[in-house]
Amino acid sequence: MIERHKAEVLPQRLAGVLLHPTSLPGGDLGRDAYRFVDFLAESGIRCWQTLPLGQPSHGLSPYQCLSVHGGNTDLVSLDALVTAGWLESFQADQAPQRGEAIISAWDGFKRDAGDREWLRYHTFCRRHAHWLDDYTLFLALRNHHDTNPWWEWPTELRNRDAASLQQARLGLRDETEVHRFGQFLFFSQWHALRDYANSRGILMFGDTPIFVAENSADVWAQRSYFQLDANGRPSAVAGVPPDYFSATGQRWGNPLYHWGNIQKDDFSWWSERIRSQLEWFDILRIDHFRGFESYWSIPAESETAVEGQWEKAPGTELFETLINNFETLPIVVEDLGIITREVTELRDHFNFPGTKVLQFAFDGMPDNPYLPENIIENSVVYTGTHDNDTTSGWYSGLSEEEKQRISCAGDHGEMEPPWPLIICALNSASHLAIIPMQDLLGLGSNARMNMPGVVNDQNWCWRFDWRDVPAGLVPLMRSLIDQSNR
Repeated sequence: MIERHKAEVLPQRLAGVLLHPTSLPGGDLGRDAYRFVDFLAESGIRCWQTLPLGQPSHGLSPYQCLSVHGGNTDLVSLDALVTAGWLESFQADQAPQRGEAIISAWDGFKRDAGDREWLRYHTFCRRHAHWLDDYTLFLALRNHHDTNPWWEWPTELRNRDAASLQQARLGLRDETEVHRFGQFLFFSQWHALRDYANSRGILMFGDTPIFVAENSADVWAQRSYFQLDANGRPSAVAGVPPDYFSATGQRWGNPLYHWGNIQKDDFSWWSERIRSQLEWFDILRIDHFRGFESYWSIPAESETAVEGQWEKAPGTELFETLINNFETLPIVVEDLGIITREVTELRDHFNFPGTKVLQFAFDGMPDNPYLPENIIENSVVYTGTHDNDTTSGWYSGLSEEEKQRISCAGDHGEMEPPWPLIICALNSASHLAIIPMQDLLGLGSNARMNMPGVVNDQNWCWRFDWRDVPAGLVPLMRSLIDQSNR
């Protein structure tokens, strides 16, 4: 069955843009999202890559979410609810909070929705009941307990006593129904946007983190799939070992999988997760792919990653199962960092495209795998990712020698940064070249999306403004994309 997957995930040369929906001018799935699709199509860009679309569990990071299946209801367009007739119109400067607006829209839906809309709603709830019932109860209980994490709830709820859960479902029925409706709205609006993008020739490219947040419905509802103690707390957590960038490594704190129990159930948890993602996206990026070969296991009591150790993961068995369970498995893998031969063999065994980042290329070493001349076709190339500085910001911090190396890379005339790297990406052998929107706009470090390992109020907050888009950007991109045969 593996041979069936040997067909390329990326059969054509394409160009794409990386932009999370929260970075749209309106920050949601409303008019600006459709205008952005039109901008991509007019520019000859055929792929829109986002970050994960789940509801952040704390802060704004989309890599720590309350559910691997549920969508971020903060992305729900309120204008669309007004258009549907379920929410009263409002002035732009008097927009209600999303949570309050969804409650009001639910009242409007119950009052005015027709039979067809009710059928769509009930069909959605039935189809997604395998995760939706637990997730909506989790959200209601979380609110009922002052947003405290689930391991601090009363013991009978923490441990999912059947009678206590049933009592909670009855007592919190109205609130769980609002949360169901919120998910229905997100899914409906996202599917409408994806359909529109596909109709304009745009593929939607998603992002799937390898690990899940400890304070999530997934860990609470399926504790046997995670390395937890009797109180529901992790016995070991995820991270990466000490390296050139950090003497103490990185302690992410996510609970690790109990791979033995997951494998006993024929990886059904992962199959369901991938099935949910493929409802949203045409292509999936799998974050921290090396963790499917071996993962860094850190004792939960350790404050840093130094005391961790490598543990084997059943990556081959997992992906063989997924390939057998899905007609197609359009996966791209994030294989950055220090990658071993075993990780490379796992990637290549399944013909998964890997990741190349041009900001890592120009260290003066001719065998650097990120140099444009060393990049292979079966890959996705980026100028930089959401974890990098913008290319203009990065370039401003380079030495003159490093800048000279970049100026010699490819034919870009006299164009200023970030355009030399953008042109390198487009002209590379990679079948898919992704440019962060910040780079297309030529923005500096103040537009950076995330600084890993640093907690501040700037991460995940950036939004662009349509006034930032130069008048000549669309024809310039069309010309560059045509010249690069994308």
